[in-house]
Amino acid sequence: MSIPKSSFHIQLPHITKPFKTLSHKPSKILCSQSPAPQNPIISILRVIPDWADAIQESRLKQPRPLYKNKDWVEHRSSLRHLKHLLSSASSRVILSLVPPVLAFTTVAVFVASYNTLVFWDLLPEFFPVLRASSLPYQLTAPALALLLVFRTEASYSRFEEGRKAWTKIISGTNDFARQLIVSVESDSVLKTALLQYVLAFPIALKCHLINGSDIGKDLKSLLEDDDLAVVLSSNHRPRCIIQFISQSLQLLNLESSKLTTLESKVTCFHEGISVCEQITSIPIPLSYTRLTSRFLVLWHLTLPIILWDDCHWIVVPATFISAASLFCIEEVGVLIEEPFPMLALDELCKLVYDNVQEALMSEKKIREMLDAKMENGASRKQSPNGYPTAGSGQSTWPNN
Repeated sequence: MSIPKSSFHIQLPHITKPFKTLSHKPSKILCSQSPAPQNPIISILRVIPDWADAIQESRLKQPRPLYKNKDWVEHRSSLRHLKHLLSSASSRVILSLVPPVLAFTTVAVFVASYNTLVFWDLLPEFFPVLRASSLPYQLTAPALALLLVFRTEASYSRFEEGRKAWTKIISGTNDFARQLIVSVESDSVLKTALLQYVLAFPIALKCHLINGSDIGKDLKSLLEDDDLAVVLSSNHRPRCIIQFISQSLQLLNLESSKLTTLESKVTCFHEGISVCEQITSIPIPLSYTRLTSRFLVLWHLTLPIILWDDCHWIVVPATFISAASLFCIEEVGVLIEEPFPMLALDELCKLVYDNVQEALMSEKKIREMLDAKMENGASRKQSPNGYPTAGSGQSTWPNN
């Protein structure tokens, strides 16, 4: 059973005096100017980074599943380490690290080759061997570890904040729909339209937060065409749907207490928008991110020189392993800093829709059963001692 499209349409009030918009002076751009041609060397150097970024962005757009019981069994399986190792070639995080890891490994190969040529006297005598003491690295290694830990922890706190915000939004949507189904007794067109607006809010907010979402496609089967046109023409689509909800509530013939309760649920939606927009608009302080990146780059540029005396050509795999490990930790922190593409928002919105569908299907049946119980309860006979007779419907604990 699907929610039917209603013929109810809300007429937005005509604003005769719109808000004054800020005037922007057009910038002076000469028509004769043309974009400078890109250096072919830079274009060649950008091939691998652009390829890695394209893979990463495409993987971020893939829908996330909600875990079920079988997923948790697989998640804690003893074979998970082998499975994760074999799937490394398709990992989004690992593929995004190809440019820096390849660059630092190349530097290690260059340093090892240069020192080998000097050692074999194939270069003039004034060329020195690139070597240095490992003491500075021993002193700065704890600082780098703490910097990576704090960076990842700060990113995870943002991820947790986004998850909690969406938990409140989904819970509020379910509660709002439940109260609408119970409070509005008549199966009117307005009730159906209002339920559609409530279900459309989390979808609109999801599309508002995730880049590249197609809100028209997601809401096409849920909203009427003219309602969808109004939503698509607005600058802030989640708030536009809240306006539909607020104005629809005013048209309901409800008691003031019930209306106040329903209007209070709209506050949950506003709070959810505010929290989510703050997370997407305000990143971790950029100086912190830049410091971590610069520290990692300088560390691995000089790592082959530090390790040459002890490792010689082993500096190449050592640099590769170090760069892959430390940059992977930093990359995970950058990914979860923007939590919403990492959450299963599509599945959460679908779950809300399925819950409301089930509530609508069982609404009349449950009400009929309760009315029948009330009628039967009035005709039940009591025993002389005041206890209910057999078959009176009194429930007992299953273990008793």
